[in-house]
Amino acid sequence: MHACCAPCAVKCVGTLRKEGIEPSILWANPNIHPYTEYESRRSCLKDFCLREQLDLFEEGSYGLRTFLEGVSRTEPRCRYCYDVRLDTTARYAAEHGFDAFTTTLLISPYQKHYLIAAIGEEKAAKYGLQFLYRDFRPFFREGQALARASGFYMQKYCGCIFSEEERYLGTKKTNNGFPK
Repeated sequence: MHACCAPCAVKCVGTLRKEGIEPSILWANPNIHPYTEYESRRSCLKDFCLREQLDLFEEGSYGLRTFLEGVSRTEPRCRYCYDVRLDTTARYAAEHGFDAFTTTLLISPYQKHYLIAAIGEEKAAKYGLQFLYRDFRPFFREGQALARASGFYMQKYCGCIFSEEERYLGTKKTNNGFPK
């Protein structure tokens, strides 16, 4: 399971465990800016995985320049962000003997859910895997509450430099203007 942060992972992991699925976690988030935010989220996810006895793998590194180059060539810009993270996750899964993959991005009501699902299916076909689609959004608020109660680092934007700007300017629309 690709994980963007511990607060988003809490209910995704719990939900899958209730289904009898024991996920392994992959940290692959070159989109997160600034570096201090990247490290805060990564460190909190490491602590969460240790506490929950989850295998944590890391792929890639802080990648602001590469991210900005890629996103400048892609519309909508979130497509590049989802694409690079899900491609990394699917490739990693295929190379390490996993038969399926998913992402914690599917819990956020602020992400382009339909686009994440479509890219997940593309990557599953590319790497010969199953994209384990789940609509985790109904668990978002509960997961956030559990994360706060656990003392997790709580970010205030999706992670990219553009969402940080939107947060400060107050221009972000709920769910990026897309239907839930």
